[in-house]
Amino acid sequence: MAKILVNGGAGYIGSHTIIELIEQGYEVVSIDNYVNSEPENYDRIKKITGNEIRHYDIDLCDFEKVLKVFKHEEGFDGIIHFAALKSVPESVKKPLQYFENNNQSLINTAKAIVNSGKGNLIFSSSCSVYGNLRPDQLPVSESTPTQMVESPYGYTKLMGENMLRFNALNKSFKTIALRYFNPVGAHSSGLLGELPSQGINNLIPVVTQTAAGIREELTVFGNDYNTRDGSCIRDYIHVSDIANAHVLALEYLLENRQKEYFDVYNLGSGDGVTVLEVLQTFARVNGILPSYKIGPRRAGDVEMVYSDSGKAFKNLGWKTKYDLDEMMRSAWSWQKRLLS
Repeated sequence: MAKILVNGGAGYIGSHTIIELIEQGYEVVSIDNYVNSEPENYDRIKKITGNEIRHYDIDLCDFEKVLKVFKHEEGFDGIIHFAALKSVPESVKKPLQYFENNNQSLINTAKAIVNSGKGNLIFSSSCSVYGNLRPDQLPVSESTPTQMVESPYGYTKLMGENMLRFNALNKSFKTIALRYFNPVGAHSSGLLGELPSQGINNLIPVVTQTAAGIREELTVFGNDYNTRDGSCIRDYIHVSDIANAHVLALEYLLENRQKEYFDVYNLGSGDGVTVLEVLQTFARVNGILPSYKIGPRRAGDVEMVYSDSGKAFKNLGWKTKYDLDEMMRSAWSWQKRLLS
């Protein structure tokens, strides 16, 4: 049985990926310091899978502590690195904190892999590395050039990819960078979903909290973009589809099917949806329209981005299972459970 380390395993995508890994028979170990998650997610994973997760409550920016974990566990067959601060507006306000946390945690993980002499790495990247694209450049494929990104958060992901790309030249370990578009929704059990411990900036949790009355209203940041209704266009994808892609990417590396030492894949549905269309879908599926207002554009946001994920379909055998209706339905189910 392969042993997999999940950095940031108590987080939103990390916890869903741990479930997928367990269901596929992997032994899972996790590291998290709960800066944007909560340890109770390990209990939720146990309720869903019946498995206790061995976890270390440390900061990945502390190299000596990371090294101790790798030595104690005698290395890992695979490492999935989710751990990062991820709020675009917060990164605009605190860029140095984002550069330090996101990049140092990745550097320490990579150094520990080299030191242990074993392991393959899956890096949690982002579609933000593509920057602000023209309509004729969409949908985005992996061959679309990366460019000046719109936020410090996005730049930390681009820096992370470039560090790993250069490191691949020494052939110390193989890496896949997965460029997510917009993960949303919750586990089909209703027992696990998105719950950041810090301020929430992602659209769907704000939508569900507004629908639940926790927030008075939400703000649509800008209605003057060059889109069909003036709001930003994004590519939303169910978190469980994202989790499944990590397992397939890991298998691809463990089975030595990847010849390159560094490669990238887009993970998106391929459909661009506006913010206002998301609100309309939520209302149709769940029978409630969250109260909202139109506000000014938000610093760091790009106008539109959606994915061509054909490479992941072809090489990894990955296919999306859940549509936008199910994303909205599962997200609302999770929010209602939090209220009960």
